[in-house]
Amino acid sequence: MEDNGQKRAGSGSYVAVEDGYLDSRRLKKSAGWQMLWALGVGAVISGNFYGWQFGLTAGGFGGMLIATLIVAVMYICLVLCIAELSTALPHAGGFYSFTRSAFGPGIAYINGVTDIIEYVITPAVVVVGIAGYMKAVIPGLPDWAWWLIFYVLFVGINVRGTALTFKVSLIITGLAILALVVFFIGVLATGSFHYSAALNMPPDPGQSAFLPKGLYGIFASLPFAIWFLLAIEQLPLAAEESHDVVRDMPRALIYGIFTLVVLSVLTLVINSGIPGGAVAVAAAAAPLNLGFTAAFGSKATATLLNLITVTGLIASFHAIIYAYGRLLFALSRAGYLPRGLSVVSRYHTPHRALIIGAVAGFGMCVLIGSFKGSVGAALLNMAVFGSVISYAIVLLAYLKLAKSRPELPRPYKSPLGVFGAWVALVLSLVCLVATFAAPELRPGVVGTAVFIAAMFAYYWLYSRHRLVANAPEEEIALVAEAEKELS
Repeated sequence: MEDNGQKRAGSGSYVAVEDGYLDSRRLKKSAGWQMLWALGVGAVISGNFYGWQFGLTAGGFGGMLIATLIVAVMYICLVLCIAELSTALPHAGGFYSFTRSAFGPGIAYINGVTDIIEYVITPAVVVVGIAGYMKAVIPGLPDWAWWLIFYVLFVGINVRGTALTFKVSLIITGLAILALVVFFIGVLATGSFHYSAALNMPPDPGQSAFLPKGLYGIFASLPFAIWFLLAIEQLPLAAEESHDVVRDMPRALIYGIFTLVVLSVLTLVINSGIPGGAVAVAAAAAPLNLGFTAAFGSKATATLLNLITVTGLIASFHAIIYAYGRLLFALSRAGYLPRGLSVVSRYHTPHRALIIGAVAGFGMCVLIGSFKGSVGAALLNMAVFGSVISYAIVLLAYLKLAKSRPELPRPYKSPLGVFGAWVALVLSLVCLVATFAAPELRPGVVGTAVFIAAMFAYYWLYSRHRLVANAPEEEIALVAEAEKELS
């Protein structure tokens, strides 16, 4: 509908933009399914190297194991749903694009904001882990210096070109998987694994060695189990840079999630059973290194082991920088964020979005680091909080589109369909509540909720009146809405 010369849709209205607007905001196709698979696995694989160990404190080995299996079910169902949506709506906006077609601009913006939280905070969590490993190699540098070094290096690679970004991701992801395989084989072949060690967490009164925190420990472990798999859902953001999105995106998503589920279960079981057991691993800044040391000894290998294991963290850091760059680009191109952020460089990369996301992530590290407590655990819980809200919204979008737009072409269809979406939706809401389980981490979650409210105020008071109708995500939704009005 029209209003004073402006096209309106839901809570938003659209303005005219200059000729050539999209010409300065075009991405370049650079990826087949193998590159997409590497990007997806690389984005997540750091969860095997750092972050998951906080779940041992929350629920013990048994609690974390059961939580990981629950989360695996949620992610498999989620991935199948977004594989379907990514072939139906193949745009750089990812979840925002799916939600825009289902619910209109207001809820789409909220989904975009929760994804921003996930994709900006997640690299911050990972770079804190990188600093923990690198300080063991070069102990003289403070944490902030390592954070700065890695942000500058990998934002620079992402700015330099998409093809380079995908190639670096493929190499680093391959090295990270190799490091995990060497770890698994080394610990098992040398007899360093003992299942009883995984059960050495002192149980609370009346609880067992397997579930030292009882059933509540499973619930409290859920946010940390999510860390094993979080960010595989970023792959639809690469839709406009995929050579054949209809063929390649579902394949990369499905192969990626099954690769990650296998690796995460092996990491949890084998790493928890090394000498020192769950108690030692839960307290470690570099949990994988304890197993490497147990298997191969510490003589002259500590530096090498740190460098090997840090590859997993770098793989995720690099890949998720790519993700927040594309998300900020898509939201900016459509007018939800300042439109200048979506202008691309001569390398056809969203350099402004990449840089502003890095500044925000570095600032989060500094801010959380100024308080007492674990920087990594606090940031991790904040990222999970944003992500599970995003999951719930996009799953509702899947259910809505299945009902309201059955005619929408879907070259790939989830074998679990609506049932799988409901399973993932219920589990995502349970995980959302679980982010409040640890009292010491609640202030970060509350702060994240305040940020979401502030960003929505920006939308409601300003950007909803300045949306761009010819942005791909908006254009396809507006056409569908117009056709529905005519029918």
